[in-house]
Amino acid sequence: MTTAYASHPLAAGSPPVWASAWDQDAYGPWCSFRLREVTQRLRWIPPGRFLMGSPSRERGRETAEGPQHAVRFTQGFWLFDTPCTQALWQAVMGMNPSHFQGEQHPVEQVSWEECQHFLAAFTQLLPELRLVLPTEAQWEYACRTGTQTPRYEAELDAIAWYAGNSHDTTQAVAQKRPNAWGLYDMLGNVWEWCHDGRRIYTRDGVVDPVGPTAVGTDQALRGGGWDLPAQYVRTANHLRFFPRGRHAALGFRAASAGM
Repeated sequence: MTTAYASHPLAAGSPPVWASAWDQDAYGPWCSFRLREVTQRLRWIPPGRFLMGSPSRERGRETAEGPQHAVRFTQGFWLFDTPCTQALWQAVMGMNPSHFQGEQHPVEQVSWEECQHFLAAFTQLLPELRLVLPTEAQWEYACRTGTQTPRYEAELDAIAWYAGNSHDTTQAVAQKRPNAWGLYDMLGNVWEWCHDGRRIYTRDGVVDPVGPTAVGTDQALRGGGWDLPAQYVRTANHLRFFPRGRHAALGFRAASAGM
C-alpha cells in the first residue's frame, strides 16, 4: 500500500466546502459536518495500492475471497469514521428503524435500498457533500490500511464487537481501537452495505474496480457483525444479500463521491 497525504484537500489549505471543522492528527486528515445537532467525522482515504482478498491458507477463508490481486485507486475519498449512527439516520429520515435502540449505536434494520433513500435525502439537506456507499474494493482498502493479516490488529476484542463479547446486541460506535487511518468498527458491530455486488476475482491487477450495479443485484456486505463468531469477523470476509433485505446486524457507513 502507498499513501499520498500530501495530495489531500487540506494540504493546500482548502477544506471541503461542506466541512464544519477539520484538522490533521496521528491518523491523518479529518473533516466533519454538522446536521441538525448531529456531528459526523470523516477520514481522508488517500489514493494508493493494496492486495485485495485473502491468501489461500488464511484460517476461515472462503473460496470467493480469492485469488488475491493488486488494486490501485487513482483518487482519494472521505469516509465516515464510524458506521452511520441512529442519531444521524433520524436527523435525515425523521425515524429510527433499529432493533437495538441507542442514538450512538449504529443504525440497523436498513436495507441497501433504504440506504439509497437516506443518501438521496442527505443530499437535499447538505448538497455540498454528495454521499455514496463505498465500493467493496474501497471498503477493504480502507479497512486493511496496509495489512495483509486476517484483521488490521491481531487482538480481536480490542477492535471489534462480535459474538464473543457483544452480549447479543450492537454497541455504541467508537468504543474500540480504530485502525491506522482512524476508522472505528470496521470489523464487528454491524455488517456494512457496499455500493456494488460480487466482482469475480482474477489474478490480474485492476484500477478503481466496481462490481455489478444492475438493479436487483445482490449487494456486498463487509466487516462481520455482533452476532457472528470470530472466524467471520475478518477483513476479506463478505456476504451477498438482496437489496431489500433487513437484519438487526446490517448497517452502513458512507463515503464522499469526490474530494
